[in-house]
Amino acid sequence: MHKSNCRVCGYELASPPWGDDGDSPSWDICPCCGTEFGYEDCTLVSTKRKRDQWIAEGCKWFEPKKRPLDWDCERQCENIPEAFR
Repeated sequence: MHKSNCRVCGYELASPPWGDDGDSPSWDICPCCGTEFGYEDCTLVSTKRKRDQWIAEGCKWFEPKKRPLDWDCERQCENIPEAFR
């Protein structure tokens, strides 16, 4: 289980975007895809919609300065929690 990964892009966060219980969104924003936790990723449909939009726009980083030099989108997306793929 990937409790600290974004449901949209798989980015590994410092703390779980949906809290330790998995039910309490932080309302923070993913520095990679720009998802607001608890708003754009609250259902499977909304999560997939946001992911499709992010991919269609070229997988651009919301906070480009945080993008690792060796960043690999496909490898990161492997960390998307199973229930949200």
